[in-house]
Amino acid sequence: MKVIDLHDPKRVNKTPDDVAVLFSSGSFIQDSFIISTVELRLYRERVDEKLGLYSLITSFVDTDKGSVEMIYDEGFRGENSLPRAAEFLTSNLGISGLILRSIISLREKTL
Repeated sequence: MKVIDLHDPKRVNKTPDDVAVLFSSGSFIQDSFIISTVELRLYRERVDEKLGLYSLITSFVDTDKGSVEMIYDEGFRGENSLPRAAEFLTSNLGISGLILRSIISLREKTL
């Protein structure tokens, strides 16, 4: 099962412009879910003359029971938005929160 937890799923109906892999060992277990991959995905949506690049950053979590892609951040964040978001998550224990949100979303969609 693939869950796209966005108001407008068409925003991610394409190949991401960039991907930051945060976890890919496939051996982490959380609440009976085996987590195989955690990524941040960047979708460049538009460029404004004054504000610059408007980016959509999603989190993608793949488990043995399905995958979830949901909004992590969006806005005019500049050219290095994906590496900054990835660094913030890895240095502030944000990956566990991301995984928990994804598992909750997966459970809601399978009930």
